Amino acid sequence: MVTTEVKAPRNGFATFLLVVCAVAFVAAAMVRILGIDGTRYMVATTSLIPYITVVGLLIGLGALFRKRWAVGLTMTLVGIVLVANVAPRAFSDSRPNGVGQQVRLMTSNLLTGIADADFIVREVRARGIDILAMQELTPEMVRDLERAGLNQVLPNRVFLAEPGGSGSGIASKYPLARRDLTPPGTLQQAGALVDLPGKDIEVVSVHPLPPVVTEGPEAWQRELAGLPSRDSTGAIRVLAGDFNATLDHVGITRLLNKGYVDAADQVGKGLIHTWPSNSGFWPPPVTIDHVLVDSRCPVDTLDVFDVPGSDHRAVVTQFVVPRL
Repeated sequence: MVTTEVKAPRNGFATFLLVVCAVAFVAAAMVRILGIDGTRYMVATTSLIPYITVVGLLIGLGALFRKRWAVGLTMTLVGIVLVANVAPRAFSDSRPNGVGQQVRLMTSNLLTGIADADFIVREVRARGIDILAMQELTPEMVRDLERAGLNQVLPNRVFLAEPGGSGSGIASKYPLARRDLTPPGTLQQAGALVDLPGKDIEVVSVHPLPPVVTEGPEAWQRELAGLPSRDSTGAIRVLAGDFNATLDHVGITRLLNKGYVDAADQVGKGLIHTWPSNSGFWPPPVTIDHVLVDSRCPVDTLDVFDVPGSDHRAVVTQFVVPRL
């Protein structure tokens, strides 16, 4: 008697769904890998690359388990490439040797000036902040900060306060001199030379226009491209603020390729989200607030915390300005 093994028929709809997932996953991965900003929808998709990486890799492994070899291998291999780009952000890099002036810098988006000024000043005091970079600084917020006692701890300022969300400012323990370090943009981006003991630094409070506005991401691309490159012969530069971009966007990667390092990435905290604070599942939390420092500056610590009244979390980092 001859028996014939009958294979269970494959579910055509499940295979179709896997193929659709694979096409979408590979398309999103190629946008990231090739450094394409494209439309505002593509920019928004790129901001979700850490989530897309995990989901795509899991689906790919699931497809291999179910012996959908072509789909499974494609998604798994592409997922591994993305993991190689994303996973290192969760691990600290080796700290370069450097002796010099320690600086503690804090950056905070104030949400059109409705953040809790008393809380901010308390944190500045408690954390020993030397330089405070602020975005969405309004004239009313300036008065609130003054009433809370900011002048007592950070008496020097370069404030470009404006109503709404376009203002910006820098307050410092050390003397400041205003510097125009960026081209004119939609939103103010205050710049200053900080007169530190030893080597001075230049700081920019970064705030390009969001890329998901209905007009498209062109202004965001232009303003990110207008941020100053690292000055290898002059003052050390620090770019701190709400970049409206993650480490997967080409505007940030270009700055990193020009001699900056992301402070959070350096200490293994590059996947900690900064917007929105107190987020649930939607919108997905992303990391768009950064401190980019000159690669010659060793980064010691970084902390991210909620600010009452703001939809952004504040970032505090300590780095060393070397004696050059």
